Amino acid sequence: MKQNAQILIVDDDQDILIAGKLLLKRKFSHVDICNRPEQLPSLLADKAYDLVLLDMNFGPGESSGEQGFYWLGQIQQLAPDVVVVMITAHGGVDIAVDAIKQGATDFIAKPWHNEKVIATVTTALELKRTRQESQQLKVANQALVQATTTASDTIIGSSPAMQQVHSLVSRAAPTDANVLILGENGTGKELIARDIHRHSQRAEQVFLSVDLGAISENLFESELFGHKKGAFTGAQQDRIGKIKAAEGGTLFLDEIGNLPLHLQAKLLTVLAQRKVTPLGSNHEEPFNVRIVAATNVSKAKLSDESYFRQDLLFRLNTVEITLPPLRERHTDIPAIAAHFIALYGKKYQKPSLQLNNDAKQAITIYSWPGNIRALRHAVERAVILCDTDTLTPQDFQLTTEQQAILHQSPRNTAPESVVLPDELNLEAIEKIAIAQALKKHGYNISHTAKELGLTRAALYRRMEKHGL
Repeated sequence: MKQNAQILIVDDDQDILIAGKLLLKRKFSHVDICNRPEQLPSLLADKAYDLVLLDMNFGPGESSGEQGFYWLGQIQQLAPDVVVVMITAHGGVDIAVDAIKQGATDFIAKPWHNEKVIATVTTALELKRTRQESQQLKVANQALVQATTTASDTIIGSSPAMQQVHSLVSRAAPTDANVLILGENGTGKELIARDIHRHSQRAEQVFLSVDLGAISENLFESELFGHKKGAFTGAQQDRIGKIKAAEGGTLFLDEIGNLPLHLQAKLLTVLAQRKVTPLGSNHEEPFNVRIVAATNVSKAKLSDESYFRQDLLFRLNTVEITLPPLRERHTDIPAIAAHFIALYGKKYQKPSLQLNNDAKQAITIYSWPGNIRALRHAVERAVILCDTDTLTPQDFQLTTEQQAILHQSPRNTAPESVVLPDELNLEAIEKIAIAQALKKHGYNISHTAKELGLTRAALYRRMEKHGL
């Protein structure tokens, strides 16, 4: 079966042209010939050739190769993607080598051997294909990097607490120091991590986020370090780990506080040595990655050696940034709400929505146990349900029952026994059970989901359904 390729032979010897065309037509789909190099510009303009076989000399007595060098340069200008193979006499091998230095891919000496010609042309076409794939991968990688570094959400906040956060980010981002971000669920830890990357010297490289809380223990090493084919049952091919995939860029390790102690030790070894060994391999691979980690676990709990390795903590928190919960930055709430109202107003074709004063006051004094994530869900629900251009407190469904359950500070409130409603409605019981579990675990989503026997995603859906 013939290989699909557009080939052009340029030579002033008609016998060479005919012999070359007959030979190459056996293996390749399209072969054109030309005995006048002056026609090259029009030929290259009319057809996208993959390969040109170009003679070094044209006309009787020519042996300097100057004409070949000239037309090689013209081809490179007119069709940079075309692969050029030079045709030369045995005595012109040195000249052909000089042509390769100037951009030709290979050369064929005449009189030629048919097998040699076929092999040379096939190899040159394969090189062209490889170059094209490499360029496509480069373009795709640049697009992916741009997608991961483009600000998908704006960091809004001018309160004193957020001004301090912005100050730390602006000073830490240009360095290559590891950063540990602390904060409750929904405070925007990943947004801060992306902002650090966006203002770092690695901004043109990839930002890769890994949720350690969602990776099972038996897949931890494979996910982060990679594996070789056959390393374990189901390893059908080599797989690059997240650490190597983020080469040159930033690796965001979310939920680092949920990592078991024995896996903490493995991560520490890799970070300390700056080398990673894929499963099934005996070779260490160095990496160049900046680590930004985040957790909703309190600093006091992280300092407990029985819960978190202190040597790993020291390596992660060269710079430590603590994000304040929304209840400690009430002055930022109206601006954040306005941002989400504009976002969802556009999404749901309600561009003229505004908050009335009562609604603005209600959301400002509300404690927002779920922080920005809860505010965002509340705004989206309000935008969907409202039937006028003005959002009222009722649209946000900040009921007295919710205030009674959620307004208390989770860190200072002891767990209470579940009080069943008068009517044994499953929806109401589920809502109270989730609220009590959240309070019990200090609004740690991972721990709450584990006790309730739910996944994190399922818990978030139920919290949104019940307005929690």
